[in-house]
Amino acid sequence: MTNEEITEILQKRLKPTRFKHTLGVAETAVKLAEKYGADKDKAYLAGLLHDCAKNIDFETSKAYCKEHSVPMKEICMKERSLIHAPLGAYMAKEEFGVSDPEILTAIYYHTTGHEDMALLTKILYMADAVEPNRDQDGIEEIRELAFSDINEALIRSIDATLLHIINKGVTIDCDTIKARNFLIEERNAKTKPNC
Repeated sequence: MTNEEITEILQKRLKPTRFKHTLGVAETAVKLAEKYGADKDKAYLAGLLHDCAKNIDFETSKAYCKEHSVPMKEICMKERSLIHAPLGAYMAKEEFGVSDPEILTAIYYHTTGHEDMALLTKILYMADAVEPNRDQDGIEEIRELAFSDINEALIRSIDATLLHIINKGVTIDCDTIKARNFLIEERNAKTKPNC
């Protein structure tokens, strides 16, 4: 399936604001891929499909996942904001014909991140966070940082996400904590003097 065909399907399936966000993520992912030397075509496709399951209501998503044995962490079946990412990875493969494990992994983890993320996963996570239609407090600084130090931008973005989740009073996916800790430990290892 071509990107144009996928775009047509998504334009019909997604709400207009979600579709606009999707295009923003795909375009931002390409810019980040250019900056960091990743595959631009993979970045665009991952961005295009990252929210392909976002507008499916929670109960329908859970039923679909059970019926099709979609690989899913338990927390995703409990938290409305998390289920669309693994379901989207499944749909990208089954409905849109994506077979590249790097793209599928990036889609699967674009909401939570995970420990020791591959570059494409980092790019998609950041593109989702900083695409031009995002306007939450502090986003400009993170957006700028995304194009100079993606790991530091990830830490700042994850910190902001964690604060948001804590304020909402919902469960935090342990992969998000592991992603943050890994990035901080990696940063600290680089800044420690050699003895």
